Amino acid sequence: MGTAVRRVEDPELIRGRATYVDNIVPSGALHCVFVRSPLAHARLGSVEVAKAREAPGVVAVLTGEDMTAIPDHRPFMVLNDACARPLLARGKVRFVGDMVAAVIATTRAEAVDAAELVEVDYDPLEPVVDPEAALDADAPLQFEELGSNLAAGFRDPDDVRPLEGADVVVRARIVNQRLAVAPMEGNAVTATPGGADQPYDMTVHVSTQMPHGLRNQVAAQWGWDAERVRVIAPHVGGGFGGKAGLAPEHAVVVEAARQLGRPVTWTETRSENLTAMPHGRGQVQYGELGLRRDGTIVGLRARVVGDAGAYAGFGGALTLGPTRNMAQGVYRIPTIAYDGAAVLTTTTPMGAFRGAGRPEAAAMLERLVDMAARELDTDPAALRRKNFLQPDEFPLTTQTGSLYDSGDYARALDEALRASGYEALRREQAQRRERGDRVALGIGLAVYVEVTAGGGGAEYGSVSVDPDGGATVSVGTSAHGQGHATSFAMIVADRLGIPMEQVRFVQSDTAAVPRGGGTGGSRSLQLAGSSVLVAADTVLERAREVVAAALEADTDDITTVDGGLGIAGVPDRALSWREIAVAAGEQGVSLSEARDEAQPGATYPFGAHVSVVEVDLDTGRVTPVRHVAVDDCGTVLNPTLVAGQQHGGLAQGISQALWEGFSYDADGNPTSGTFAAYLLPTAAEVPSYEASSTETPTPYNPLGAKGIGEAATIGSTPAVQNAVVDALAPLGVRHVDMPLTPDRVWRAIRDAEAGTPADPWTEPPAFFADLPVRGASADPEAASVDV
Repeated sequence: MGTAVRRVEDPELIRGRATYVDNIVPSGALHCVFVRSPLAHARLGSVEVAKAREAPGVVAVLTGEDMTAIPDHRPFMVLNDACARPLLARGKVRFVGDMVAAVIATTRAEAVDAAELVEVDYDPLEPVVDPEAALDADAPLQFEELGSNLAAGFRDPDDVRPLEGADVVVRARIVNQRLAVAPMEGNAVTATPGGADQPYDMTVHVSTQMPHGLRNQVAAQWGWDAERVRVIAPHVGGGFGGKAGLAPEHAVVVEAARQLGRPVTWTETRSENLTAMPHGRGQVQYGELGLRRDGTIVGLRARVVGDAGAYAGFGGALTLGPTRNMAQGVYRIPTIAYDGAAVLTTTTPMGAFRGAGRPEAAAMLERLVDMAARELDTDPAALRRKNFLQPDEFPLTTQTGSLYDSGDYARALDEALRASGYEALRREQAQRRERGDRVALGIGLAVYVEVTAGGGGAEYGSVSVDPDGGATVSVGTSAHGQGHATSFAMIVADRLGIPMEQVRFVQSDTAAVPRGGGTGGSRSLQLAGSSVLVAADTVLERAREVVAAALEADTDDITTVDGGLGIAGVPDRALSWREIAVAAGEQGVSLSEARDEAQPGATYPFGAHVSVVEVDLDTGRVTPVRHVAVDDCGTVLNPTLVAGQQHGGLAQGISQALWEGFSYDADGNPTSGTFAAYLLPTAAEVPSYEASSTETPTPYNPLGAKGIGEAATIGSTPAVQNAVVDALAPLGVRHVDMPLTPDRVWRAIRDAEAGTPADPWTEPPAFFADLPVRGASADPEAASVDV
């Protein structure tokens, strides 16, 4: 462990032998195509399906009235139970893409043709796209019975005054824009019904991050015993939070298979994916940071609006949970006041996207710290260092209740500054400014801390020595690109000495793995890895006793040798693992162990990023030149896997800062519903990354590991945004919202050069004052999403 090892799962993927849901559809399966609403908000009148039912190949056309026998859909985390979503729309449609009917036919082409024949009567209603406008007194309501578009919210008591005693207060209204998750493989599901004479009522092949959780949702929705539902996730082409839990489309396919008694399959198109898979981020943040003149932080006041989208998408809860919980970041902040509102809009429901509430917190805080450095005329690195929490303070409970396990924030920052050549960059920047260059150099910093394995609980992992001398590892997490097979094989190889190529890996099938929490919140290695580690050590101790008995030696003298166990110092007195397996059988000893390891709390990875950009002051074009990332995920098991996670996270984080953003027009129509308009970077747009790690182990698990899957996304976005604003600072620009498109940056330059730079602050909406006080009623703060 701790060495760079190539991924063992890659050859199968590279050679085209992967098994995705869409290429293992059983013969004779029926195909589902959805009829989706073209309107963002409308009363739903008649849904005429007679013509579609008569079309060639059509077996059934289902509407909302055909779904009333089962409960409405609820996501795996419920923000407001009063906003449950009908599997197919009844009464109203609430966003463009809402499902109105499902056409089931013998081929996909026939289903597509028949879907065009479904005639729907819509009575348009006024949409509301802006989450702040959604709380206006006269805003159209998604759920009239609620009397408001507020799905959930709270405020801190009035006697919490975080800005008292501040000499300087910096303020900004910061938009953390809505993003499409856009995994390489979209949603896909095949449901195959069973029966009383078969082991399962339903077998579901599905592209998911959490097979066991999805199984439990299916069982609950249809009233089946969980043991009578089998869920299999074959290879999964990315998740990033968008494939957590049972989607309403999944539920329709399962219900269609149940009603028809035949397998039914559905794979979404890219346009469906962009407009219907829950989106991420989507916050408007009113942040105020108070400091003394010497740079000491006095307090933070944050008032945050979270867009929940239609049906109170659970992503709205991220505003109330993880974003608040991580609002203190890496700094000593004596007082924090945080008010949050999760708001219904007539847009795609919100969910999680890589980081799930934590990137939003870091983006707000790191922008405010950079603004403070500018206001105080001090170096942004020095201001950060002055206010860092120190290593000897951990474990530490923050003002928002997060219990940080360990951290050394200054070390990560120092390494990032050293690796980037920070002082030389500042000198080059000064020279360009003196010359009056029209291509400005911007240098941005961000130091962050995030939470991983935040949902608590344990995770299943087992190790068995097989009769052929190899080993089988089984885990309850479910990989979709992270390298689980490699990680867990490394642990077994390290502990037992069995070569990695002889370690078999089992995951993502509820019939083969008895339980599991799935993959999300960067939890897999620290929880499942610890279970595998403890199980392997247990197996090793039993094997040592078996070998000691077989060789008539003392157990303490048995040690690992090449390919097996033997007597220390006696090379010819050893047994191979194949022989050990035989001996164990003869002695009646099991060489199999399953564990469900937990840890006493969440872990808190951290890091420091330096972004270097060039901004063309004549066109507004931003070119990322360098990006230096130093991320600390505790003990590093495999540097290759860590670097891979860093690279992927950097691409997504930089992309949010510069390019990505899902938008709607005033009528609620998506204006970025294809890849022609929703801008994802290629290798040509992003710079080469300079990624490294420091190691600050956690005391919470035997590996000392924290999560790495989301870290680089969290650190990179504010670093890039800070770099762009830094490039424009001599003009008087104090803030520019993301994405930092050429048009947006050019307008900021134009206004600043005209002597009218935009004020980054506007007063928050009045509705914050009317939110219930935290603790006075049911407190959604406990919402913690692990995706």
